[in-house]
Amino acid sequence: MNKKIKKIIIATGGTGGHIFPAYSLAKHFIENEADVKIISDKRGLKYLKDYDDIKVVEINSSPVFKKNIFKLLFSILTILYSTFRSFIFLMINKPNLVFGMGGYSSFPVCVAATILRIPFIIYENNLHIGKANRYLLPYAKKIFVSIRELEGISEKYNKKIYVIGNIIRKEILNFQAKTNSFSNSKKLKILVLGGSQAAKIFAEKLPKIFQKCNESKISFKIYQQCLFEQNEFLTSFYKNLNIDFEIFNFSNNILDYFSKVNLAITRSGSSMLAELVNAKIPFISVPLPSSADNHQLKNAIYYKKKGYSYLIEERDLNTKLFQLLEKINEDITLLDQIIIKQRQYSDKSVYENIDKKIKMIINEEY
Repeated sequence: MNKKIKKIIIATGGTGGHIFPAYSLAKHFIENEADVKIISDKRGLKYLKDYDDIKVVEINSSPVFKKNIFKLLFSILTILYSTFRSFIFLMINKPNLVFGMGGYSSFPVCVAATILRIPFIIYENNLHIGKANRYLLPYAKKIFVSIRELEGISEKYNKKIYVIGNIIRKEILNFQAKTNSFSNSKKLKILVLGGSQAAKIFAEKLPKIFQKCNESKISFKIYQQCLFEQNEFLTSFYKNLNIDFEIFNFSNNILDYFSKVNLAITRSGSSMLAELVNAKIPFISVPLPSSADNHQLKNAIYYKKKGYSYLIEERDLNTKLFQLLEKINEDITLLDQIIIKQRQYSDKSVYENIDKKIKMIINEEY
């Protein structure tokens, strides 16, 4: 990395889909001897609390609530206060570069960087650009994107776009999947993934579907991520039906489960889908219906068209998921066909791409 890049601030927050790319990027920069700090909101801190190798500063922001005048006023005041705090923090730390990882938590930091004339880069890994990134794009030095087919950007910003790939954990990029293909094991080993919203829906709907699979003599084992308060219900339900299962709460060691399974059921956040493709695990996408600009459905459609996955919308889960699992059980080659497609894709060059692009940017600045 260019010697002039010594101090970098990464602004992130919200869900793991924003946090894990930010943490992975920070680790990469630290390996290249940069001084890196992460600014995150309270939501993001719960994912970062177990990591003590990177300094994290809490600055909370807010989405803009338009339907209620009092909430609108509160959100505007919160954003202004967050921008002021970000301004002071950047003035004191004097970074060479700021990275905004998307979401409203990164917005005030990038606005402060604009005021202080600190170059900033925004990162977008969904198929449709998020609102915060869309507002920041005119002022950003560049936008790093995971795929060329990004929607929602005006053509006048095409020169700002750099396609780098998906920023995901290096452990996953280097992950070598064990031979867990269905054709070898004759048993479906299903990983159910989801954050708080997905865990709630999946805990409500999937057990009854798995009960039907069990009654139909489909051979399978469930590895289900759930909320702590769901442990007792799911354990009791699966035990009573004599279903082979393992439940777990949030885990930083997701590779432990990647190595055990041959199929995943997941929401359609871009980071998780990219991790599954790079790990060569076939998956069934269940997009969050309320996602902004319906970006999760767009992500899921993109990966399905590439042949990397299946897609079932939440409203169709009760009818279509069992049919799909039954179909996979009857045709042992279906998952292997997806793996063959997935092997044609890799994000292993993402960090090399980032380093090259940053060198170009710094050379332009100085």
